[in-house]
Amino acid sequence: MNRPGRASTELAAVLHGPKDIRVEQLPRAELPAGRVRVALEATGLCGSDLHYYADGRNGPNVVRAPLVLGHEGAGRVVEVGSGVEPELIGLRVAIEPAMVCGQCQLCRAGRYNLCLNGTCLGSPPTHGTLRQSVVMPRANVHPVRHLGPGTAALVEPLAVATWAVRRAQLGLGDRVLITGAGPIGQLAATAARFAGVSWIGLVDTAAARLSSADGLADAYFDAMPTGPVEGAGADALLECSGAPEVLAELGALRPGARIALVGIPARRPVAEEFLIMAQRYEYDVLGCFRYGPGAFTAAAALADSGRIDLQRLITASHPLADTATALHTALTDRTQLKTLVTSPGVQL
Repeated sequence: MNRPGRASTELAAVLHGPKDIRVEQLPRAELPAGRVRVALEATGLCGSDLHYYADGRNGPNVVRAPLVLGHEGAGRVVEVGSGVEPELIGLRVAIEPAMVCGQCQLCRAGRYNLCLNGTCLGSPPTHGTLRQSVVMPRANVHPVRHLGPGTAALVEPLAVATWAVRRAQLGLGDRVLITGAGPIGQLAATAARFAGVSWIGLVDTAAARLSSADGLADAYFDAMPTGPVEGAGADALLECSGAPEVLAELGALRPGARIALVGIPARRPVAEEFLIMAQRYEYDVLGCFRYGPGAFTAAAALADSGRIDLQRLITASHPLADTATALHTALTDRTQLKTLVTSPGVQL
C-alpha cells in the first residue's frame, strides 16, 4: 500500500513498438514482504534493449504489449518490506535483474539462470529499470559502498563477463581470443586477466572500439586470425560480438579448445564450417546465459573493490526524458561503448 502523501505514479520510458518510446506515467509498484524499493539512479543500455527498440524482439522474446526496457540498473534503497533489514535503507545497490522460482529442478541444482519459470527486468512481460523506482526481492540487490550511480549500473554486464570466464574455465596460463571489443568484450578481457590468463587477443572490425580497449589485451585484430595464435593456438574463444560470421574461421584455436557463446546472436545463419571444425577438432561449445551461481556477487565485490575501472566504459548519458535519443545513439553510433539513462535529478 502506498504511504500517505506518496505519489501513486511515476515516470517510465515505455516501448510501444519498434522505435516507439514514450515517457509517461505508470502506477508505482506495491511493496510486498521480503522485497525492497530501489529509487533508480542509472540504467545502462544493453544489446538486448537495442534489439527490442529496433525490432520489437530479442531472440525468441517478442514485445506484445507496452514494455519498460532496461535491466542494468542501480540506485538507492528507499523502503523495505517486512522481513528485510532496515539497515539497507539509504544504501546504493546494484540490481540483479533475473528473478527465479527457486523450486524447479534447475534452481535446486544451482543452475538458476536457466530457470524456465523465472522473469527478468526489461524482458517481456516484466517491466524494467527505465523508470523512477523498482521493487525487487532482497536477494537481488547487492550493496556497493564505493561506486557512483553510473559505475554501479555496470556491475550487471561485469557479471555477464565474469560468468563467461567461468563457463570457459579460464585459468592460469590460458590463451584466450575474444571477439567483440564492446563493453562485454572489454569486461570479459578484464575478468579473464583476473582469472590468470597469460595472453588475450581482442578482435573487432571497428577500429574505434579496438582503440578504446587499449591496454586490455596483448594483441589486437581487425578480423579473425586465420592461423594459430601464440604458437599452438588459443585455448578458448569468448564470442562477445553476436556476429555468427566470426565462427566461420576458427584456425586461431588449438584442437580441443573451448568456445563460449556470450553475445546475443544476430538472426543470421551460422556458417557450416563452424559445425565441421567443432566436430573435427572436438571444440567444447558452451552457451552463456546471464550469470550462474555467485557470479553477480563476485562482480559486485570486484567492482566495489576499486580494482577495475568501469568509468572508462561510460561514453554517454541522457536523462530519462530523452530515452529515445539515448537508444537511437547507442544503436547507430559505433563509437559509443556504454550509454546510460539517468533518473530526474541524478548527477553522474
